[in-house]
Amino acid sequence: MRLKSDIFVSALIRRVFALGGFAAVEKKGAEEAGAIFIRQRFRDGLETLYAPAPQNFFGEEDAGRKFETRAERAEPDAVREMLSRELRFDPDLWLLELETDDVAGLFEVIKPAG
Repeated sequence: MRLKSDIFVSALIRRVFALGGFAAVEKKGAEEAGAIFIRQRFRDGLETLYAPAPQNFFGEEDAGRKFETRAERAEPDAVREMLSRELRFDPDLWLLELETDDVAGLFEVIKPAG
């Protein structure tokens, strides 16, 4: 069974703080099953954007949340534009901001084949 979005976000925020980073909810989405987008900010001002991975990356028996990288170390304006398009499509999404150098072990990032 998949964790509700609000529980996943709360747990992720606690883990980031426990590792010495900063995390905040920029936009609260649907509590039950809202899509979660994660904006990772770096000290040099660049950002990486993680979005929910398409369902075809994993089987139905795998209920965990998986993410794909939409933008890597991009300018904030480019990330903001991507998020703006996503919000027009899905106004119930969550947006979580992280200020940490490394997200390894915090959530699963799927690498597309190819």
